[in-house]
Amino acid sequence: MKYYLLLLLNLCAISTFSQINPSIEKFIKTSGFENASIGISIKDLSGNDIAYYNKSASLIPASTLKILTTATAIELLGDDYQFVTQLSTDKNNPQHLIIHGYGDPTLGSEYLFDNQSAFLNNWTEHIKKNFKISSPIDITIVDDFFGYNGISSKWLKEDMGNYFAAGAYGISVFDNTYRLYLNSMRTDTCPLILKTVPYMRDIIFSNNLTVNYENQDNGYINGEPFSNSRRLVGNIPAKRTSFVIKGDFPNPGIILGETLANILAQNRFKINSIETSRQKYFQQMYSPYRAVYEETPFYKQLSPTLKDIIRVINEKSNNHYSEHLMRTIGRKANTDIYSDPLTEGINRTTNFWASKGLNTDGIRIYDGCGLAPSNSINPEILCDILIYMQTKSKYRDAFFASLPKAGLEGTVRNVLKGTRLQGKVFVKSGSIANVQCFAGYYINGDKKYAFSIMVNNYNSPRKDVVRAIESLLLGIF
Repeated sequence: MKYYLLLLLNLCAISTFSQINPSIEKFIKTSGFENASIGISIKDLSGNDIAYYNKSASLIPASTLKILTTATAIELLGDDYQFVTQLSTDKNNPQHLIIHGYGDPTLGSEYLFDNQSAFLNNWTEHIKKNFKISSPIDITIVDDFFGYNGISSKWLKEDMGNYFAAGAYGISVFDNTYRLYLNSMRTDTCPLILKTVPYMRDIIFSNNLTVNYENQDNGYINGEPFSNSRRLVGNIPAKRTSFVIKGDFPNPGIILGETLANILAQNRFKINSIETSRQKYFQQMYSPYRAVYEETPFYKQLSPTLKDIIRVINEKSNNHYSEHLMRTIGRKANTDIYSDPLTEGINRTTNFWASKGLNTDGIRIYDGCGLAPSNSINPEILCDILIYMQTKSKYRDAFFASLPKAGLEGTVRNVLKGTRLQGKVFVKSGSIANVQCFAGYYINGDKKYAFSIMVNNYNSPRKDVVRAIESLLLGIF
């Protein structure tokens, strides 16, 4: 009897809600949504409900999860936080160069620097002042700050090896991304591998690519972290003399060491050895006596500030930066390099928002970027976080500036384009297989609202889902 009473009350609530909000009633009846899970939360900045549907349902957020990550990071670290990479000499060996990374995702990043190698030329000038050209140099890249489990255990195997699933480590360089150039002029065989940029001497490709005639980029690179074996799958456009797909560096620390060594060699230095701290890290994992590098620092590389970093995350939907932020949150909570910074970061994130009075029961997350399909979060808490960041955060302006304008910028440059909401909706998009979400603000003069719209498991083309969400926003606002 109790079950039927609750069911009746729920049906009445939905019916009443639909009468008041015909736009939502129309939205949930969209063709292709018959088997979909839908969650909507729309509030004014005082926290009052304007409209909602299944607002407490935990759904897959895709990249709208980055709102949670960037808001937490700026609250806990501050908008002027900068990552550090330290260059040192070994106190016991003056010709031993130690490069110690503390999780900077921006070294040589194409998203923040026009000249991606400029920092290496700068380092070379400082190295010239501290090392003798007459004696060989040993280079050690200390990249153990986050340990070596650089990806989420919940990421799909089919994503691993691609640039959007790059690992996050104490050292990251060039967005931990390489470009693979292919020639698909012949259609009777797999596309020809031309080169990688940057050059990686040890990588091995198993080429299973085919071609298509629809001009579609369906090519992917699969492989596990620290493995030089990579498998090319899917298909790329036919009749291209040079076509690019992107993968992640198997071992970013080694790439940095080898790239720097090449530049030093051009400046008449001799390089004796290049290694990372990975072997030492695992050798000492269970040892009660952990030897540390005795470093004498001579230069510190500072990253751009966090407000610039979260702008890239939310405008470009940058997974790599997001994963570094979540691990940095965790490492600040537990400085032991043998602890898992991702787990620590997720726990600290959830606890932080609970301490602000938000209901975090609906949060089940396994990364910082939203790539894991096991992630779930309810639309209401995303809405409440947006409200908090606009009304209570001292970093309000920096966070707000990180969200791109619909119809104009970033991943939402084509959303609401040419409508009366263009430039008035500041929003993060999120999409993975059968998931489409948007969360952000509508601001037009004194009219200010936060919203989160989540659609999972739809059965229609993605463009039709986006079009339905656009119609919903136009109807509500």
